[in-house]
Amino acid sequence: MKKDRNSFIFRFLLTLLVILAINFFLPRMMPGDPFSTTSADVAGDEIIVMTEEQREYYIGYYGMDKPQYEQFFIYLKNLAAGDLGKSISYKMPVWSVIKIHLPWTILIVLCATALSTFIGVIFGTISAKNRKKSSDRFMMAGMIAFAEIPSFLLGLILLLIFCVYLRMFPLAGAVTPFAVYGGVLDQAWDIMYHAFLPVVTLSFAQLTGVYLLTRNTLITVTSKDYIRTARGKGLGEKIVWNRHALRNALLPVVTRTGFMIGMMMGGAVLVESVFSYPGIGMTLRAAVVGRDYPLIQGILLVLAVSILVCNLTVDKVYQMLDPRVSV
Repeated sequence: MKKDRNSFIFRFLLTLLVILAINFFLPRMMPGDPFSTTSADVAGDEIIVMTEEQREYYIGYYGMDKPQYEQFFIYLKNLAAGDLGKSISYKMPVWSVIKIHLPWTILIVLCATALSTFIGVIFGTISAKNRKKSSDRFMMAGMIAFAEIPSFLLGLILLLIFCVYLRMFPLAGAVTPFAVYGGVLDQAWDIMYHAFLPVVTLSFAQLTGVYLLTRNTLITVTSKDYIRTARGKGLGEKIVWNRHALRNALLPVVTRTGFMIGMMMGGAVLVESVFSYPGIGMTLRAAVVGRDYPLIQGILLVLAVSILVCNLTVDKVYQMLDPRVSV
């Protein structure tokens, strides 16, 4: 047991080191630097607000004149002290920027996860109960076709229909500007009103996976001997499905739910850009455009750690639901 724990810790630390290396070196492979778009020598589309001397000064100020391997070791040293660096574009600590935008992303990701899991389990159960019937074939064909639509395209479609043409939802933002709320419920309603379309877009992007997993698992479970035994004892179909089949079929769904949170954190980058939602994805996009290396590193690190934590949590929850996996 101790050997397995040491092996797990080693693999976790090795994975984290690889993630840190990718987070550091990948942004620096992009052309340009944080100061190149505002230091052009020839007037044109770019606004000249920084001379070459100023540009060299800031490159030295942020330590970008050192070799990259030396910058990487400095980054690891600062990270060990809990310092994610200072954002070049926001002129404030990276963690302060992340704390402002991360809660909005967590809100839509958790809501989308709950919505896609709930709808996917219901549709998957209905489809499994009507296996090989026309309703099952129609539902499966529709779900598979729906899964081929990219999340950003689906977001654009919803934006055009419900925001531009019907004007039922706002075009951008997470709250109504300069709104005066009558209470907590009014504020919560306004927040969910702005988050509705991003949540629907994210949840629909993962809905088919939950549906297929629930359907196929239920079909497999209902063919087991203990299900036939339950029916042989005279138990009603509702009890057989709810207490025996569905309870066992939900174990893989729990695992997928944890992985789905990580995938949605990554998918939020595109969805938030479509709806101009001020979450961590929108912030990452702006950081990439502005070559804000410290902010890119901090956001990617938070996303990677979030995915690792979700995976570890899923393993623990799965062991609680099915103790056999820990044997």
